[in-house]
Amino acid sequence: MNRYCFALDLKDDPKLIAEYERWHQDIWPEIRQSIQDAGIKVMDIYRFNNRLFMIMETDDSFSFERKAAMDRANPKVQEWEQLMWKYQQGIQGAGEGEKWVLMDRMFSL
Repeated sequence: MNRYCFALDLKDDPKLIAEYERWHQDIWPEIRQSIQDAGIKVMDIYRFNNRLFMIMETDDSFSFERKAAMDRANPKVQEWEQLMWKYQQGIQGAGEGEKWVLMDRMFSL
């Protein structure tokens, strides 16, 4: 099992943040299936103000390249991602159009 951690910022607007959280209370079944089909076993998202932190645990079949290809081929995932951009903004240091930024582990106990 592999663990990855990501960061992303939401637009700093309480109304938009509340809407974003509502979308994640009951994600579309196609999105849930896409996540699971990619080999993602656990996905947790935490929020502090407008900062999001995601922890993702995957099985050995997971790869970022495979997940990206699956997402590009899935119209529902593309629709979801486009909808989520209404609420999201790239974190400082992210590349152009980059959403979730992979974090480096700097400590482990």
